[in-house]
Parts: sequence; C-alpha cells; structure tokens
Amino acid sequence: MGKLVSAVALGFFALMIGVVVVAAAAAGPGSAVGGTPTQSSAGGGPGSGGGGTEPAIPPGWLGLYQRAAATCPGLSWSVLAAIGTVESGSGQSNAPGVRSGVNPAGAEGPMQIEPATFAAYATVGPGGIRPASPYDPVDAVYTASALLCADGAGAASSLRNAVADYNHSDSYVDTVLTLAISFQQDPSAPGTVVAALSFAARQLGTPYVWGGTTAAGFDCSGLVQAAYRAAGILLPRVAQDQFDAGPEIAAGSLVAPGDLLFFGIGPSGVDHVGLYVGAGEMIDAPHSGALVRFDGADGSQLVGATRPG
Repeated sequence: MGKLVSAVALGFFALMIGVVVVAAAAAGPGSAVGGTPTQSSAGGGPGSGGGGTEPAIPPGWLGLYQRAAATCPGLSWSVLAAIGTVESGSGQSNAPGVRSGVNPAGAEGPMQIEPATFAAYATVGPGGIRPASPYDPVDAVYTASALLCADGAGAASSLRNAVADYNHSDSYVDTVLTLAISFQQDPSAPGTVVAALSFAARQLGTPYVWGGTTAAGFDCSGLVQAAYRAAGILLPRVAQDQFDAGPEIAAGSLVAPGDLLFFGIGPSGVDHVGLYVGAGEMIDAPHSGALVRFDGADGSQLVGATRPG
C-alpha cells in the first residue's frame, strides 16, 4: 500500500480529471469539543461520527485534531482524525471503554489506548485535565499524537508502520489511511461517506470476481453497491445503471470523497466505476486477475461522476 501512504504523507495534491475538478477543501479550526452522542463500533470499526449527512468529525474535534497534530512535525491532523473516527466516532460512541471502563481489548477513552501505553505517553493538552485522563478528549488526542510521533508517524516512510503499531491489523491501517486522505480533502465529509469509504478500504486486496458482490470477490459495480449498502444507501447493481441513477455532478464542479467516477465510451456506454477517496485516487475492482486496489482517478475514458445520497 505504498501508494496510499504516499498520498497521505505528501500533501494531498489537487488534480484536474476530465470533466470535473478535484481540489482540496479549506476548513478552519473548530470550536469547543462536543456533539450529539451516537452509537458506533469503537475499538476497530469505523465510528459513526454523527452518521447520515452530518459531518463525521463533530464540532470542535477538527480544531482539536489540528492542534494536537501540530505538536508532531510532519503528522497530518487527518491521520489523528481518522483514528479517532475509527476508534470511537470522535468520542461520540456509547460503546464500552469510550467514556468509562475498558473495551474488550482493555483500551480506554475516545482514542482507545491501553492503560500502560497511555501512561507512557500521557500528555495534558491545552484545556485538558491533570493528571492526564484517557477519557478527556483533549488529553486523549494529544497523547495519541505523542504516541504516533514516537512511532514515526511524522515521516512518510514510517507512517504506515506507526499506524500499524497503534492497531496491528492491515485492514485497520488501510481504513485509517483511506479516511485520512478523504478528511484532508473534505473535513466535513458526512457519515455516509465515511461508512462507504471504510467498507471499501477493508476490501483492499480482495480478488476481482466478475459479478461478485461479496467479500469473496467483487467486480467494480458490486464493490460500489456493497460499500454504499454499508452506509444505508441502495444503488443499482451495474455501473451503467448506477450512473443513470445519478445525481450527476455538473462539469467543472468539485469532486468530493465518496463520489462515484464512471468510465466508458460515453454516457450510454459506461463499463467501469470507482469510489473516489481524494488526492486524485479512487478505490476500485479493476479487472479479472486483479485485486481491489487504489487507482488514479484520471483517464481519457472518464464519463462523469455522481454523488449518492
């Protein structure tokens, strides 16, 4: 997954692709940490982070992630945000261990850090509490930043390994780095997009199977359909019908993470679809003999894009 790591580490470049423009979205710091609690799968699954069309990063958490990441030169705030989203929906989960107690693995707080590890890197952030608490959002995020930094997350060459040290699962790392790319382009990405991208990221490395719609194998439209089904949105089965279902994004508009990119010989000849992540990259199931992977989102046969929702 070196291509994925490079996209996260090297500044999330903008790219002009065919009829649409890919550009980074600007965002200012958030306000006080807070948000409406929602259930999510803390400790390994993507948190809801508000769910539906609401931003996956709750009000206030964006600024917190940005300030904490600034303490580690080279660490993108979006990596912290992705970890917080996966672990607890940025503190919005009601799962065990997020606000009190421990999760089944013994981890604590919104960043789900084991007690001994938290003690080793405990950091009281501005406005945090003393002594540092894993349940305090400020202390938890600043401590996670210190932990990641110590493991090399500030350098492109060691970012993936640093995230893997946080959770020893390739699927977890793929999900975090995918969401980091999408958050960097669009910090207000909604919960549905986070759910769809998280599902697609967990399928990286799955074999292409013509007509495939399950984790045993996907074709391009089967992957897209399954990803959005995981987000609660039903799409048609084949790429042409998915394109026809729209809504189509107007030429010259911004393509956002979660948008579907369609390829073919024209609007009535669509034969391929990918799920846009950001930084000029999409996740797709390209063809027989290949695996679900990251691909460049450009191409001379780009027909257009749609935004499910």
